[in-house]
Amino acid sequence: MAYNAILYQIENNILTITLNRPEHMNAFTVEMANELIDAVNRASEDDEVRAIVVTGAGKAFCAGMDLGSEGNVFGLNEGLQPTLSDMQTKLNDPEIISGVRDTGGRLTLAIYDCKKPVIAAIHGAAVGIGATMTCAMDIRLVSENARVGFVFNKIGITPEACSSWFLPRIVSMGKALEWVYSGELVLAEELKASGFANSIEPKESLLQKAYELATRIAQHSPVSIALTRQMMYRNAAQDHPLAAHQIDSLAIFYASQGSGKEGVQAFLEKRKPEYVEKASSDMPPFYPWWED
Repeated sequence: MAYNAILYQIENNILTITLNRPEHMNAFTVEMANELIDAVNRASEDDEVRAIVVTGAGKAFCAGMDLGSEGNVFGLNEGLQPTLSDMQTKLNDPEIISGVRDTGGRLTLAIYDCKKPVIAAIHGAAVGIGATMTCAMDIRLVSENARVGFVFNKIGITPEACSSWFLPRIVSMGKALEWVYSGELVLAEELKASGFANSIEPKESLLQKAYELATRIAQHSPVSIALTRQMMYRNAAQDHPLAAHQIDSLAIFYASQGSGKEGVQAFLEKRKPEYVEKASSDMPPFYPWWED
């Protein structure tokens, strides 16, 4: 896919995805959504990519959905009357994908399934989908001038992009409800205090900090990182730790025979490990376990 609304750049095993509509404060469009989904899926299977950094061109991360388009601004087909049964049984039908499904949710589900860690470098405004897309990312760094807003109720709609699942897991339920009920912009200090942001950085060094973190991650086994990412998200949503124990046991069993051997040997020899396993082809046989 050719990209018009984003930039896709790989350097030193780090992919930078840049939302690239700076003249519109990177306002989100259906085109951008489809490009981001393609980029995340592509990166998930690209062995050159070890970590992903997502940022925005210009003065904002993303000002939310572009509300200036004609017709249904969310690109939805108002001629349909979808039911819950349709969503459960026809989710991947072309008509449902293009006419009913929330584009932000399709994006965050792609991020959720991705094998590579995703770091958000948020500067300026991150509003609406600009806020909720980052909830599916693993680590959020914010600049001192960051302003994050879950503004949906202010314009008569509801939270999207699976944020009703992600946001209460990042901050408390009470804080999540305060933010979505009020729709007010949340500043950097509160984002950090609530656990939404890992750190606050000067705007001029925000990307540098993200790359430093991504570089540390990129040194590790791609297979163990991919497993760890899915284990943390999916095991944390189980209703009993026994389910986590089952997956943890399988992960250790197979990792100990592959990248684990190289990692232990490198530790004993006091050298940098040289991992040869690939996330695209060398995942253990029980992966992806959630599809069984």
